Amino acid sequence: MASRLLIIDDDPKIASALVRGLSLHGYTAEAENQANRGLERLQSGAFSGAIVDVMLGTDSGVELVRSARALGVSIPILMLSALSDVDHRAAGLEAGADDYVVKPFSFDELVARLQVQEQRALSQHPEPARLSHQNRTISISTSSVTLTEREFDLLALLISKAGSPISRGDLFDTLWSQEGSSNENVVDVYIGYLRKKLGDADFGFEIKTLRNQGFCLQGRAPLTDNS
Repeated sequence: MASRLLIIDDDPKIASALVRGLSLHGYTAEAENQANRGLERLQSGAFSGAIVDVMLGTDSGVELVRSARALGVSIPILMLSALSDVDHRAAGLEAGADDYVVKPFSFDELVARLQVQEQRALSQHPEPARLSHQNRTISISTSSVTLTEREFDLLALLISKAGSPISRGDLFDTLWSQEGSSNENVVDVYIGYLRKKLGDADFGFEIKTLRNQGFCLQGRAPLTDNS
């Protein structure tokens, strides 16, 4: 499956050219021109990488990257800028960017730099975690965690919608409402149980809380074993 990239650039001509050029190199790319909206989309977990312009109108691409990293966004991020001095490059990298590409650039160079960062990200998790229905475990490499039935059902539901938030109400309706439970806080309780159990090992993903949206599995979604 082609890598899905988010382009954050307030210049529609540049953004459009990047989307078209990257598509010719096998990428699926989408553009966003607002910093706040770009940050929300980065948090969704729907993208495998991002390209962010340093100048986003009155907003700063450097601060956007800094905020994304603080919120747990771990995908490769490349920054674009016409500013080539050492101080500007250092600021972008210090904020959490993986690479800094100076304009003008060739697409061959940009794609080569993207591929380096993608391979680096994959090397950290060469195989996705696996969720087994047979024994209700999630495992990766030498780490394995056994889940209760309800924890398992909750995680499986989050995995099925990986990259998209699921509201607290929808989780409650799917997993608890038929039992006569009347308090949606039970969702938060079980999210807490899952996070505590999964926190002892790095399974390549996180369960993020998105304000006013619900919960979202962000990162590399586990493969599910239905046997």
